[in-house]
Amino acid sequence: MRQSVSKFPDTASDIAHYFSKASAPTQQETLGQIVVEILRAGKNLNRKAICTKLLRRLEVAATQEEERHYQTLIGMLFDR
Repeated sequence: MRQSVSKFPDTASDIAHYFSKASAPTQQETLGQIVVEILRAGKNLNRKAICTKLLRRLEVAATQEEERHYQTLIGMLFDR
């Protein structure tokens, strides 16, 4: 008797595997997203606007890794 082998992989585990390989955005990507948000809102692009956006993202961060990412970026704004 012949065993049937499914041509379709386990969808749930494939999706989980795909997202486990996803990396966090780089600092440049995050700052780029923030700059675009500010400009699309028609607001002035300045340190205060960027800091405000980063603080808001820090408040709603889901993981400690995200929190560290935003804290690092905030620190960069004030590092001279």
